[in-house]
Amino acid sequence: MSVDETTTSPEPFEYVEPIFGDSPEGTHVWQRVPYNADDYGPVGDFATDFDHADPTYNPNAPAVWKQLRESGCPVAHSDRYGGMWVPITHDTVNEIAYDTENFTSRAVVVSVGRPGDLSLPAPIGGAPPITSDPPFHNMPRRLLLPAFAPKKIEPWEPEIRLLCQRLLDDMGEITPGESIIDAAVQYAQHIPVNVIGRMLGFPEQDEELFRKFVHDVLERIAEEPGSRDGMDDLGKYILTQIAEHRENPRDDLTSYLLNVEIEGTPVDDEIAAGMIVLLLVAGIDTTWSAIGSSLWHLAQHPEDHQRLLDDPDVMTFALEEFLRSYAPVTMARMVAKDNDFHGCPMKKDDWVLLPFPAANRDPHQFEDADTFIVDRQENRHAAFGLGIHRCLGSNLARLELKVAIEEFTKRFPRYELAGDTRWSVGQIRGPRDLPVRILEVAD
Repeated sequence: MSVDETTTSPEPFEYVEPIFGDSPEGTHVWQRVPYNADDYGPVGDFATDFDHADPTYNPNAPAVWKQLRESGCPVAHSDRYGGMWVPITHDTVNEIAYDTENFTSRAVVVSVGRPGDLSLPAPIGGAPPITSDPPFHNMPRRLLLPAFAPKKIEPWEPEIRLLCQRLLDDMGEITPGESIIDAAVQYAQHIPVNVIGRMLGFPEQDEELFRKFVHDVLERIAEEPGSRDGMDDLGKYILTQIAEHRENPRDDLTSYLLNVEIEGTPVDDEIAAGMIVLLLVAGIDTTWSAIGSSLWHLAQHPEDHQRLLDDPDVMTFALEEFLRSYAPVTMARMVAKDNDFHGCPMKKDDWVLLPFPAANRDPHQFEDADTFIVDRQENRHAAFGLGIHRCLGSNLARLELKVAIEEFTKRFPRYELAGDTRWSVGQIRGPRDLPVRILEVAD
């Protein structure tokens, strides 16, 4: 059942006109100052005017991180979005990620609006467990972990492999040296959407809705919260699916969430909906971005591509190096109380970005950090985050990434970039458009 105009389910995400001020009580959403990106213009200095939504940022992010580190700036700052701090080194990112006393997780996506105390009551947040603080955080996390354990994920490999093969078949007849395909739009962006949708028991024909949800939540961050209608649509859609699953239970992840308990109490629809929001948003864009970035790398490094073809066992190491070098996820925290962080006067309700991809490029953490080494042996990367919110879906993400790369490179032993790559905007970094020219097709 798809959401439509007749849906009458209550809305879990209530929007009211924002209140301006400093953390006012009794609000659903508030802003420190009216925000208009045009008032700031393009970024001139990322150290003092950082903006992850600047169109120049994601295409050039590794160079930005390197410049900041080498200029002696371990923590960047910006007045945008009402105030934001950005640690760049592995040590500073790690320290904040583990400090749940001074930094709250109740909002993990920077935007112009901050959650008010009526909208997302602590410590649960809107998408538990990632928006939850201790001690509640542990409860929904424990509920979700069994569903993503290796024994639950491994049986999906044949399904994912068939999906990848079907997507490649659907590209039609390929003429080597002439045919150009979009490896992001035609391939990478379909894989995690299809998989997580089927795991949740949602109709396959609704995949386009999920992609819109992701775009609205993660990329339209500079727009008024009420203008991002995808959030409203997402809430309505999920509650409709929950109602349908309660009426017709089945063997899927949604029905599982509706039948588990937290400390002896059945999970209510609000918490179940929040967990589903997390799985949809976090399980889609992150993985398709990782797949797209990996294929982007191989298009420019045929020696690495050939190594994978000649020695399939090297994929074990290459997979982790793709994750390290092209980690897609930057998370956010809010400052829980005024504190001095290594000389940075952080104020309550300031945003803090945690760029795990930057931590993965820190030369104090990794030798030759900016070099992709296909068989790197020591690789304790932070692609899946640090601290209490380390990605619980990492087993699924690894499997999808591995199978997607294997099937694409086997089908197309040689390919190259065939135009400009369009990168995402915001906290998830990956190609949105990835045109490649196919040079060889496997027999």
